[in-house]
Amino acid sequence: MPEHHLILGGCGFIGRHVALKLCQAGHTVTLADRVRLAHPMPTEVAHRIEWRALELGTADWDQLIENADVIHHYAWTSIPASANANPGGDLLTNVGATIDLLDALRRRGGGRIIFSSSGGTVYGRLNSVPVAEDHPIAPINAYGGSKATAEIYLGLYRAMHDIDCRIARIANPFGAGQDLSRGLGAVTTFLHRALSNQPIDIWGTGEIVRDYIHIADVAACLVALATSPRHAEFIFNVGSGTGMSLNGIVDELETQLDQPLTVTRTGGRSFDVPVSVLNIEKANRVFGWSPQLTFSQGIALTVGDLRRDVKFSTLDCRGY
Repeated sequence: MPEHHLILGGCGFIGRHVALKLCQAGHTVTLADRVRLAHPMPTEVAHRIEWRALELGTADWDQLIENADVIHHYAWTSIPASANANPGGDLLTNVGATIDLLDALRRRGGGRIIFSSSGGTVYGRLNSVPVAEDHPIAPINAYGGSKATAEIYLGLYRAMHDIDCRIARIANPFGAGQDLSRGLGAVTTFLHRALSNQPIDIWGTGEIVRDYIHIADVAACLVALATSPRHAEFIFNVGSGTGMSLNGIVDELETQLDQPLTVTRTGGRSFDVPVSVLNIEKANRVFGWSPQLTFSQGIALTVGDLRRDVKFSTLDCRGY
């Protein structure tokens, strides 16, 4: 049955792609963000989408969520570097807004909320690889700390007030339309620099391993999570299930672009977890999702999208 989805941070990288998939499936969407879409949605779905202004610290949550069947909480004002520089501000703005939103859902009598957490930071240093959702959360940076704190409150409101909270611990997404100005997205950043013949900067030895997943697979998982029946399980990893080092990204790009790349290296950072790879078996077991693209396929798709200056993944536009 078609539903109305409110996407907080809906004009961002993840929000845009999720909105597109929801509209292609027949749902209607409100994008709530501090900015409007920089690039229009495909014409076949544009009539299903509206925009609302959102400032996390001053939002009228009761009014904003009034007509929403499902709320997607993808809005977050910090990245790891800015959260580390101002942990108190990060906690107050982002976790405070999350609690205010949950209180609005409580006053409304409940609802379904999908929260985008960070699979790369909430676990901290891993005791096992790939890491499953029952691994202790022990973040080693402020960004992971605030995401983990928000998760705790989501679980609390689920238990105390029966709000249908669902948490997606997302790995490292990449693909067309990613905002590089926020300092996130090693794959897309490296690829942009390679295509513009600029050097690629790597902190440390380049052997830090992360779980990289194409945005089309992330969006498909979040839509499946948001539209599946309620389940006792509510925390899910969203990743590829495989690891890739920074050096491995460079090797893959050199292979696909058929050219050598210039790499500059600087000292490592203390807050970088050495290895982070997610176990994604639970999402497949509970609501039947698994990624459709290998890392190489995702790179090839992104290369094509960037060369054509496409702002959405062409795989998202086709659907699969």
